[in-house]
Amino acid sequence: MSQTVRVALNRPLRRLFDYSAPDHPELKPGQRVRIPFGPRTATGLVVETGVTPPEGITLKPVGAAHEPWPALPPETLKLLSWASGYYQHPLGECLFMALPPALRKGRPAELKDTDSWWMANSNASADNLPGNAYKQKQLFDLFQGRAQAMAWSQLRQSGFTRSQLQALVDRSLIREVGAPESQTPAKTETVAIPTLTEAQRSAASALPERHGFSATLLYGITGSGKTELYLHYLERELGEDGQALVLVPEINLTPQTVARFRKYFGDRIVVWHSALNDRQRLDTWLRVRQGEPVILIGTRSGVLLPFTGLQAVVVDEEHDSSYKQGEGFRYSARDLAVFRARENQCPVILGSATPSLESLQNAASGKYLRVDLTERVGEARPPQLRLLDIRSRPLAGGLSRPAMEQIRATLAANQQVLVYINRRGFAPVLMCFDCGYIAECPHCDTHLTYHRRDRALRCHHCDYQQPAFTQCPKCSGDACQPVGQGTEQSEETLAASFPGVPVIRIDRDSTQRKGSIQAILKQVNSGEPCILVGTQMVAKGHDFPNVTLVVVVNADGGLFSVDFRAPEQMVQTLLQVSGRAGRGTKPGQVLIQTCHSDHPLLTTIARDDYLAVARQLLAEREQNSLPPFRAMAVVRAEAPTMEAALTFLDQVRNDLPGDNLDIWGPLPATLARKAGRHRAQLVLQSASRGNLNRVLAQLCAHLDQQRLPTGLRWLVDVDPLETG
Repeated sequence: MSQTVRVALNRPLRRLFDYSAPDHPELKPGQRVRIPFGPRTATGLVVETGVTPPEGITLKPVGAAHEPWPALPPETLKLLSWASGYYQHPLGECLFMALPPALRKGRPAELKDTDSWWMANSNASADNLPGNAYKQKQLFDLFQGRAQAMAWSQLRQSGFTRSQLQALVDRSLIREVGAPESQTPAKTETVAIPTLTEAQRSAASALPERHGFSATLLYGITGSGKTELYLHYLERELGEDGQALVLVPEINLTPQTVARFRKYFGDRIVVWHSALNDRQRLDTWLRVRQGEPVILIGTRSGVLLPFTGLQAVVVDEEHDSSYKQGEGFRYSARDLAVFRARENQCPVILGSATPSLESLQNAASGKYLRVDLTERVGEARPPQLRLLDIRSRPLAGGLSRPAMEQIRATLAANQQVLVYINRRGFAPVLMCFDCGYIAECPHCDTHLTYHRRDRALRCHHCDYQQPAFTQCPKCSGDACQPVGQGTEQSEETLAASFPGVPVIRIDRDSTQRKGSIQAILKQVNSGEPCILVGTQMVAKGHDFPNVTLVVVVNADGGLFSVDFRAPEQMVQTLLQVSGRAGRGTKPGQVLIQTCHSDHPLLTTIARDDYLAVARQLLAEREQNSLPPFRAMAVVRAEAPTMEAALTFLDQVRNDLPGDNLDIWGPLPATLARKAGRHRAQLVLQSASRGNLNRVLAQLCAHLDQQRLPTGLRWLVDVDPLETG
């Protein structure tokens, strides 16, 4: 008897499709299948089997199963089904996010046949294999006497794993042939994890043992050794056959973290991020799906992978906004990590020197355990913070004279300096001082940023660019000058002021080429005197032992923003970048340049620790009924005209229930026009998260049935990080 299966497609459609499966009674939820879809064939994922077929409709049959096992195991299927409902995103697109690009395109869930191995030499012997390595010995016996290489597909079907193959490669018993460059490094001998300090031991003893689900917020000041704590925790709690997930916020942090973990866990470490090629991602995905005892270090999307033996989860820098997907499926990897740990009945550790207000409130309400680590490792001490009022002071490249003098003294002491300015390019504006003309982006409501090195004007929102002008396009005058500061300008000023001292710029422009960030980090870690000039990229997790001075060019950006989260994000960034100073044996200091040195938020930062500032911000949020004390979502609309976007959102507002729901807007977004599209938004708040989710589900179902004006697009952003 034919069964009916329900299938999800990688399409922005909030519906599933039924197919008959007369030749596939063994299909399971999570399996990839080839199905007819319109005039073409598509790859789908089975979501449900044994479905009651609709009456009076002849269903098309499933073509074939891609593999005889589910690509998504039950735990991953449940995670993504929940996320689809919570974030109000089509289920199909959510499910396919858990597949590597090769599998989304319908390719086989195995490495190419050209990925193969054979004997390293005729004299190879299994004598140096460990006595209990029975599978490795069986694998070696399989290779002996063969004249041809064995393909990965053959070996996997014989029950062997990639880690067993790698073990023989590491001992020079077999060698890989015909494969492109792999992410797997040469085998290095592991060493013992460093002994914990007394403060670290105290914090480690407070971390829960692996007995079911627990969520712990690890508040550790910068330089306190949170990474060492993660290493000890995994060594203590992770079984030999268990898997672990370690999330980091940025790709540029991954090489540094991977190197440290591989030093202690060897080839058990695998990585996952968008800079890997398709083969590397498929390789890692297969190892995770097949249950190999890996410790995966990855960025945001790593939380979606199909783990089958997950025993521990770590989210480093849990406050970081990079964990929130900014387009398409707008999930929070941090929040999904907590849900995943609960479903897998394993512990999750959320670590940060500047925890998010949401996590601090969860700890205060008893949802999370909080463990504090408030001492730096060794002789290092927290840096001294000083506010430097720059009102009426002349600036060169954004830097005041006292800041330049302090930089000079630091370099003279053979130490390193970090200058933080969160704006790339040479200057944010190129202006004619005769008529006031400013170069604007033709597609966005923003100025074009001047990049002097390339003689270009660029939009950092839509990537439009044009040549920079020396003669004003409006009045033909020649008084065109850059206004404001960017990393390029600070770099140029510092290079001219300190000849002979390397000035190293770290921003998105200077780290585009593969391996560039590693080369920069190697130069800085040499300890030679230098000046780093960077954006937020330098504020996240880097350990520069010889940096003793941090200069923040301008700290006022988040003080007067329309976004209620801006003060929190500003404080977190200031303290994170300040934490790069004094991480070695030499004391560190931080100069924060500001035009508002008497602002309560800045004076609290300079006087107290982060928790004092966070308590102040939480009190303000509670008083104003803002997250984390209320649930929030934003309905956004984009259209060819602002009138069309606002008219659509007006209708949405009229269709929403008025009970138990606060509605703000509709209003134009802060960046009202981006890439030629006009943007507006409607902010929804409720005291009940369940109520808000029900309203959003009804709204999405209603809007899916509507005929929208030409060119209009809408989306829902749950728990938004940007509301301006």
